[in-house]
Amino acid sequence: MDQEDQLISQLTATLAADAGNAGAWSTLGAMLRRRGRLEEAIACHRRGVELMPWNAGIWTNLGNALLDAHRLQEALEAHDQAVALAPDDVMLRFNRIVALRQAGRFHEALAAMDSALQHEPATPRLLWERALARLQIGDYVGGLQDYEARWQLHADRLPPRRGRSWSGEPLDGKTILLSTEQGFGDSLLAARYVPLVRARGGRILFECHAELRRLLAGLEVEALVAPGSVTDGFDFQAAQMSLPGLCGTTAASIPPPVRVTIPEQARAKAARVLGRAEPGVLRVGIVWSGRTSFADNRRRATTLTRFLRFAEVPGVRLYSLQKGPPETELASLASGRQLIVPLGEHLEDFADTAAFLEQLDLVIMTDSAVAHLAGAMGRPIWNLLQHVPYWIYGSNDDHTPWYPSMRLFRQSADGTWNSVFTAAADALAVHALSHAGAGA
Repeated sequence: MDQEDQLISQLTATLAADAGNAGAWSTLGAMLRRRGRLEEAIACHRRGVELMPWNAGIWTNLGNALLDAHRLQEALEAHDQAVALAPDDVMLRFNRIVALRQAGRFHEALAAMDSALQHEPATPRLLWERALARLQIGDYVGGLQDYEARWQLHADRLPPRRGRSWSGEPLDGKTILLSTEQGFGDSLLAARYVPLVRARGGRILFECHAELRRLLAGLEVEALVAPGSVTDGFDFQAAQMSLPGLCGTTAASIPPPVRVTIPEQARAKAARVLGRAEPGVLRVGIVWSGRTSFADNRRRATTLTRFLRFAEVPGVRLYSLQKGPPETELASLASGRQLIVPLGEHLEDFADTAAFLEQLDLVIMTDSAVAHLAGAMGRPIWNLLQHVPYWIYGSNDDHTPWYPSMRLFRQSADGTWNSVFTAAADALAVHALSHAGAGA
């Protein structure tokens, strides 16, 4: 039994002896929330506020659990109650701001941040929340400036600073290390800035995970280097996701996606595995989850079974591009490989994935690195988005200037996938019919 299990057992014993202990109810709720047992956590917090309705801390704990459970309106009501009871409590005000942003009420969140900044310093966590809200509404200038707060807030997850930080000035022949951070998709997004950095007159070392090395082999840099492998021999350093801000990105100046390299052996493998395309048949790749270790993956990802409705569309054949633990969901299908052809076993890196994308007609997926890859290649891609998605997708439109070939399908409310899949299935039926007619 680990320490958390022991604490849960102790709290359960405490409540067995004294069911009127509001603090124990809320503490148990907080522990259950950490375990993902959200409905039980919410019930515990509800019991806590029933016993002690004047306790602002229990109200905010309830709001946090409701937010995780996609019950946004109830979450906001709980956070409003908490702030009303303790209006000067900085943490309670911050929790309400987070709830407003995750509810998609970005302008209200920004107004609440402005109010909070009048009463407290510009803390990294507040600046980070402001960055996410500003970027979501397309305020890239202010948002990218605030985005640098991650260095104070998430320093343990970011590349170590080993050289002089670059601030966008001319490089005059000096060498700059562009350090990787965050995920594969972020590296693909940031790689588009290499020509702008090169235009400053420098030599570029681009940190690159092995999974991206073949794909980015044509990048105009002095070398692709493994993350953390270069500790000296350069004059400047910049994190890759700082490049949009350092290069002065606005909504009107987003550079085109990176041009990727697809090796001929990868193309040959894809052709061999996929075989000859059937006339009138639409070959559709699918991905239903990104990297499971990513904290927000539970919101952006869904299950394989939702994608089966696309297999109902006449003339559509589905091909799984899924990698990682969610790939095991394919084994649960009684139809085996007949409804969804698994391709994951053939995908050794992103260059292989690119080769398959090149020969598929369309990819439909929840957001992950493959979306960045398909978008960079200019392939037709339908991205099924959570209610408040990654900031490059904005908050309203069905397209993004970052990837012109991408079509966006958005949740109308947090956690509600049904309407997204209905809209995508209807659009797919029309697209498949058009494709069949074109191939006739």
